Amino acid sequence: MALPEILRNRNFSFYWSGVILSEIGTRGTAAAVLFHVYQLTGSLVHTGLVGASQAIAILVLSPLGGVYADRLDRKRLLQTTQFVAMLVALGLTIATATGAVTTSMIYVAVILATAAATFDAPVRQAIIPAMVPREQLPQAFALLNPSRELAVLVGPGLAGVLIALGGPELMYAFDVVSFGAMVVMLAFVKVPKLPGAPKHEPLLRQIAAGFSFIRHRSVIWMLMSLDLSATIFSAYRVLLPALATEVLGVGSVGYGVLVAAPAAGALLASYTIFRLVTRTEKLGWILLPTTVLYGGAAIMLAHAGPFWIALPACLLLGAFDAVTTTIRHAAVQLETPDEVRGRVTSVYQMASRGGPAIGDALMGKVAASFGPVVSLTIGGILTALYALAFVPRANPVREYAGAKVSRN
Repeated sequence: MALPEILRNRNFSFYWSGVILSEIGTRGTAAAVLFHVYQLTGSLVHTGLVGASQAIAILVLSPLGGVYADRLDRKRLLQTTQFVAMLVALGLTIATATGAVTTSMIYVAVILATAAATFDAPVRQAIIPAMVPREQLPQAFALLNPSRELAVLVGPGLAGVLIALGGPELMYAFDVVSFGAMVVMLAFVKVPKLPGAPKHEPLLRQIAAGFSFIRHRSVIWMLMSLDLSATIFSAYRVLLPALATEVLGVGSVGYGVLVAAPAAGALLASYTIFRLVTRTEKLGWILLPTTVLYGGAAIMLAHAGPFWIALPACLLLGAFDAVTTTIRHAAVQLETPDEVRGRVTSVYQMASRGGPAIGDALMGKVAASFGPVVSLTIGGILTALYALAFVPRANPVREYAGAKVSRN
């Protein structure tokens, strides 16, 4: 069977490989940090503060990261952010290995790493259209999103094993290596230079231009709101350390399996997703029901007693999330011209990355007061209801048709 056309693109294929390696380290460290903080404090509130730390950097710095993604050479900026993140991971590794680490230090490391990623994420998205033709963009994102899920599958599983073998510092050390490898691999990727934002314009004016563009593209801000409804109300990852250690009794290795399960679900659905984005124009009618089912899977996880119910619930969460994420990300890139792509992507990441961070903080607080079952059940219901609100009347999300999406 012939390779998909997108994989015949040498630059994209090489870049794709580097992203997978870097993401494995990043996702593994994210899982290790949650477990580490819960291990140190035994508190869901403190564990949720990891998400709050991420939200601070994402919400404050995202617009600025988008401006520089449009102003600077995107490949060099990506190398720089990866190098900074490598230094942060190195510091966390040393502090943990020497026993000097505290929860405050972990929060600071999370803020710094997220700050680097806040400049990194818009570039990762915006650099794709420079490497592939417009008609191949849906294929590119249909591959990149499952690749992210592959990293979420391997990373947390690896984190669980490394924590069991020698503690969180082993996972942090692996993260250092993965960032370094990405810096090196980017040197072999050729990215054509495209015209971006004028460098002489004031930063605030360029930031405002990104928000203004989104305000006039209703399909983008509606997709952002749909993303937020799922990631804030149905934030389940922050509950997994408590579920694994106290409810299910499966320890750090079982925790790694539960965190990795959504990625496994996404990978199992990847072939179907690839066919959907390349062969159908009724993606809006797929996006909305899938978001409803995502909320249903969150409710299933909330009421999962034994491990054999929690595991398939996490698999379904990953499968439904992969479908919705692929459709949303492709829509944003197809709707956005290159000169504002970095800024639009950075604003969108305030929802796609800021939402989960805020959701972790909110869910940790609510679960500490009312318990994980009640909080996640209510969140799943709210997610489903919000998606259903788009169904009765025609709107850009319901009518979204892939590459033929209307510009309104």
